[in-house]
Amino acid sequence: MPLKLRRLLPLVATAIALLAVVASAAGTLKISTAHNATLHKRILVTTSGRTLYSLSAETHGRFICTDACLSTWPPLILKHGTKPIGVRGLGSIKRPDGRRQATYRGKPLYRFSGDEKKGDVGGEGFKDVGTWHAAPAPKGKTSHKAPSPAPSPGY
Repeated sequence: MPLKLRRLLPLVATAIALLAVVASAAGTLKISTAHNATLHKRILVTTSGRTLYSLSAETHGRFICTDACLSTWPPLILKHGTKPIGVRGLGSIKRPDGRRQATYRGKPLYRFSGDEKKGDVGGEGFKDVGTWHAAPAPKGKTSHKAPSPAPSPGY
């Protein structure tokens, strides 16, 4: 093997490995859990620690929060081809406007516009057509890892 090719081979291998890592991380939205001191329990949060909520009346694919509601309760929208990861029970649902929204145990997830910082839970117990609650973290062990990349073919 020529010397130039031998020097180039490790760089090519590194570039391929980096692309595999980026490709495996692309298309995911990380949702975590955190202990909330105000509520005295573990809840679902965004990567920046913002509380995620669900509306008690939104069940079985029925959307209550539409139109004006969305300015107070922004939905956790998934970009095309993105899947939520990090906690067992996550999924997605198609909103009436066609966008995909992250769900937990089948309930759509939202943020509350009144929460200004990590750990805020100002939307907890808010009542309108149903009651808003911070999404509770699952009991037991949660997964915090992205899925492993598919094995690359051997050479």
